Amino acid sequence: MGVVNVTPDSFSDGGRWFDTDAAVARGLQLLAEGADLLDVGGESTRPGAPRVPEDEELRRVLPVVTELADAGAVVSVDTMRASVAEQALEAGARLVNDVSGGLADPVMARLVAASGAPYVVMHWRGHSATMDDLAVYDDVVADVRRELLRRVDGLLDEGVDERQLVLDPGLGFAKTGEHNWALLAHLDALTGTGLPVLVAASRKRFLGHLLAGPGREPVPPLERDDASAAVTALAAAAGVWCVRVHEALASFSAVRVAAAWSAAAAARPGATR
Repeated sequence: MGVVNVTPDSFSDGGRWFDTDAAVARGLQLLAEGADLLDVGGESTRPGAPRVPEDEELRRVLPVVTELADAGAVVSVDTMRASVAEQALEAGARLVNDVSGGLADPVMARLVAASGAPYVVMHWRGHSATMDDLAVYDDVVADVRRELLRRVDGLLDEGVDERQLVLDPGLGFAKTGEHNWALLAHLDALTGTGLPVLVAASRKRFLGHLLAGPGREPVPPLERDDASAAVTALAAAAGVWCVRVHEALASFSAVRVAAAWSAAAAARPGATR
């Protein structure tokens, strides 16, 4: 899943694709580099980011969704608003990626149920302005799994079909770096549910801290792509459905390596080193 941020204040690219033409060109470039689908978003969810008015989010997103869909791309809309999701689906999007898992907009579940579109349910505890204060867990892996499955039950009660659902552990959303690493190391807690899993680690702050070393300022987002591709390889080997990334080529290669590795391992069951 290639990221197309139509925002002026994204942590990852600082608004490089804010213009509609630039965003469409970026999406087509990501497809050429191996992305299978494009995630178009018009609202930054970086820590501390304020909400964007609905009309502005629509103004940013709809032209890009329309042009990319018309070009044959499989488009996902990254939004917490049912109204934006509905209009994006009408414009050609095929998937809804909601970082709030339906908690930010009570209408979202009914919209998703009626549309039949695949729906990414992310683990979420609150909006960007307050989420860092909510990163308190007894056992982050068990707590995230339990809270996500509670959201799944709520969506099913609203008429969403289980076959529409994709789980996302919400790395960086009300999570410390330690929490993120624990969730990545135990992805089987989510893949074991039988639902597809999306991992979105690309360029996130915890990778910047890792690369900088203890006690130093994190390296800038654009210097985190190699680490992001390493996470892609490990996530693919762990059996996730998809990774959400800002640069497609390295992750495309990483997925192919992981697939070849897994196929070779499956070809010799019981073999030992």
